[in-house]
Amino acid sequence: MTSLNAVVVTIRLVISAVVQRLLYDYVGPVGQYKIGQLRSLSQLVMSLSSLGTFSGIVKYVAEYKTDKEQLQKLFSTTFVFTIVGVLVSGISLFLFANTISNYLFASEDFSYLIKLTAVVVPFIAMQRVFNGVINGLSEYKKFAKIDLVSYLFSVVLTLVFLFQYELDGALIAIAITPIIQVSVLLFFFFKTLREYLHFKDLKLQSPMAKSLLAFTLMSFVTSILLPIVEIDIRSMLEEKMSGRDAGVWTNLTFISKNYMVFSGSIFTLYVIPKFAGIYTSINFRKELFNIYKTILPLFAVGMLLVFLFRNVIIELLYPGLTEMAPLFKWQLLGDFIRLASLVLLNQFLAKKLVRNFIFSELFSVVVFYLLAQVLVAPFGVEGVVLAHLIRYILYFILVAFLVFRYFNKQKKASEEQTSEAIR
Repeated sequence: MTSLNAVVVTIRLVISAVVQRLLYDYVGPVGQYKIGQLRSLSQLVMSLSSLGTFSGIVKYVAEYKTDKEQLQKLFSTTFVFTIVGVLVSGISLFLFANTISNYLFASEDFSYLIKLTAVVVPFIAMQRVFNGVINGLSEYKKFAKIDLVSYLFSVVLTLVFLFQYELDGALIAIAITPIIQVSVLLFFFFKTLREYLHFKDLKLQSPMAKSLLAFTLMSFVTSILLPIVEIDIRSMLEEKMSGRDAGVWTNLTFISKNYMVFSGSIFTLYVIPKFAGIYTSINFRKELFNIYKTILPLFAVGMLLVFLFRNVIIELLYPGLTEMAPLFKWQLLGDFIRLASLVLLNQFLAKKLVRNFIFSELFSVVVFYLLAQVLVAPFGVEGVVLAHLIRYILYFILVAFLVFRYFNKQKKASEEQTSEAIR
């Protein structure tokens, strides 16, 4: 799975590099900052429209893939959640388009874009839900194919619109990309999807509401608060420094997100389902070591290459943005520690440890936001990237502590039960 994922991500990275250069040439760093704002909004809407059920779908599909009755309960509940999420998200975007446009772009000129996103909301929700099913079934080959094909189509759409209408065209293409993603997904996966999800049997009932609500709460922190914080930091950089500085940070985080894509699918396709079936500290440590020895060296080598060739990357993708070069070391170190942390964090999702997950994610987001606000004055954009590194050092310590505290509690509970049984 790792090798297959590496091929897909490598192809995406090459294509993404070409697209980033063309975007830079056509719209400049200020335009890329606006694109970053729209992408953060799309990420926010993705979670809201499905009420954050993605991780819950992955977990329960992995657990109940052979239990049709439980699966039907899961999908009926998801159906109800999605209807509510789509209605609330779509109506809110449409009614408050001017306000949202002002918040994102400091102008009402892009309110049409917010209304277009409102129309696309049902497709955003469907794509998120169906992806959850694919991940839960661990259909990594189909996922890789769907991911690559939909990405290629979205790239073609973005470039055609960019050449025709420049910044507005690129923004419109990003807004309507979910329609393409859902179409490709259904083309490749509809037959398998129909085996597990019987559309005619879906009911307006939510027998698993309590179980999925736990994942909604967890998703609120990662998928809703984080995009809001990113939007606010870009706006802060644009206001306190310049649109160019906001674009520099946006471009740096875009490079980061491209190589971090590699880890995301491994987590949902392999790590969460694997951790869900592990109940002892010994087995968890063995699996954790296995994951670390596979993933961390690959990332270490890749990140080292990115650092060594950072000036070449800047010249190829963003010629003239030389102020990005000193930022790479902090971003890469932060991302490496983040990767190690996220592997551990998936234990919270696998075992539905809601309080631990919410506390650690809130800690991470709040620390990042506060540090960015404090460090931007003395260090500029570099202060935001330093905040990223410090955040993940503290985050790793916290998550490791919480995970192993959970296993210690489980061990003590087991020993007490054994002791009671002997008595």
